[in-house]
Amino acid sequence: MARMKIQKTARGAGTAEPKPKKEKKAQKPALIREKVPGSRGWRGRGGGATSLIPTVREYRGTTVQVCGLWPFASGASSPMIGVPLGKHEETQATVCCDPISWFQRARLISNPSAFILGKPGLGKSTLVRRMSLGLAGQGTSPLILGDLKGEYVDLVEALEGQVIPLGRGRGYLNILDPGEAIEVAQLLEREGHQEEASRVRADAHARRLNMVVALVTISRNMPPTDQEQTILDRALRWLDDNFDGVPILGDLLKVLQDGPDELQQVALNRGDWALYQQETRALEATLLGLTGGGKLGEIFSRHTSNPMKRGKAVVFDVSSVDETETDLQAAILLACWSYGFATVNVAHALADAGIEPRRHYFVVLDELWRALRAGKGMVDRVDALTRLNRSVGVGQVMISHTMSDLLALPAEEDRMKAQGFVERSGMVICGGLPASEMALLTKAVPLSRQEQQKLVSWQDPPAWDSHGTDVEPPGRGKFLIKVGGRPGIPVHIGLTNVEEDLRLNDTEKRWHGTGEAPLLAESAALAPVPTPATGDFS
Repeated sequence: MARMKIQKTARGAGTAEPKPKKEKKAQKPALIREKVPGSRGWRGRGGGATSLIPTVREYRGTTVQVCGLWPFASGASSPMIGVPLGKHEETQATVCCDPISWFQRARLISNPSAFILGKPGLGKSTLVRRMSLGLAGQGTSPLILGDLKGEYVDLVEALEGQVIPLGRGRGYLNILDPGEAIEVAQLLEREGHQEEASRVRADAHARRLNMVVALVTISRNMPPTDQEQTILDRALRWLDDNFDGVPILGDLLKVLQDGPDELQQVALNRGDWALYQQETRALEATLLGLTGGGKLGEIFSRHTSNPMKRGKAVVFDVSSVDETETDLQAAILLACWSYGFATVNVAHALADAGIEPRRHYFVVLDELWRALRAGKGMVDRVDALTRLNRSVGVGQVMISHTMSDLLALPAEEDRMKAQGFVERSGMVICGGLPASEMALLTKAVPLSRQEQQKLVSWQDPPAWDSHGTDVEPPGRGKFLIKVGGRPGIPVHIGLTNVEEDLRLNDTEKRWHGTGEAPLLAESAALAPVPTPATGDFS
């Protein structure tokens, strides 16, 4: 009996209808294959069906070499102009970057400057040393203006540069020393470049005045008054016109105490000597402390022990200054920056006049936060120094730990200016940073959520290891290069054979020689020893 299908009519009555027979499915031609869902290729013999797509091997070449492979070629995500830093974290392509090449040759940034942020121990100094070494090979002289930890001394010695030690009993730096400015100005005048000579003299005067004001600010923890700055300016001009030789702070103090007519006029004493002494009493006391010791010592009270030479790699080694002497460290950093920038401007003046060939410099300003915290008004001093090197041929890199270090200033105007250091930089290079920094950093540098997560993951500590082997933190040597709103370039820096052989990045030399032997001896002393009778461990 055939099976029947019961259907209801509109009236509810059931009628029986025979079930239609199932038609046979038409067979597909042999050449038509079925597409496999969620995979590549076609099912069947020779169809190339696969559910796992293998990684295609990538090759790198110039547009001339790979032009015939279109459309299988694509542009690289990182420029190949500049110092080779390392490999792209995702594509493993070579990443080349430095502020001078990206400004001069690639035209990727608006000014040749960089700002580096990152927690300690993640490789900020290694990154800067790599840039300095690569630029030195291209003819650019690196200037490390204040090395607080001695991390660049080996590099400069390997480059046959000049190492200038500074510190208590190690070396002295006269902030009133114009360096080579006077000799260069006289040379320019003899060659008929009167205007260039006047600019060199004016620049030397401005830098010396800024340094004296900076030392007074650090000594008092507050800037001098406008009248005191005017008196200092007139005293320096009096020394330039009447003093024979290079003056020191003691000579400036003597001029202030003697009170020439020019100083009395700007002091507005109106012929009253007692009023002049009253107006200059506080300034005299401050200068007396700078020349007689005080918290800044005698480093700035004598003639420069090792004058800086232009045309060579230079590092000011101030590693002997104790970490607790923050005021002295800030004062030395500012003095080194002022002295270095003065030498750079002198070299450019000679090149502009056609007397000497053009020299390019790569200026490194490390531990920026120490100088900014020295006292009120120090941000203005730093800003004045860095804005005076805008001439062509000078690259600059500033280094600090976090944005909090720059913004931990009591005055709101100082915090805004310190944040401007990052905003005005041509590129910002970030290492591992805590999550609390992201809100501050994104105000100056646009970062996506993925980029923020990457930076936070790089600041994690290394894994626990009970065997005492050296385990690196996950973010060591990893940096994110940001230029404006462009996507960041994650790069991992690895040491070359030359850097490892010369030990240019060994920043823990004082820990050598106390390695595993004492630890093994201590472990053996604490290990359980079997008893002679039973052999059990007690």
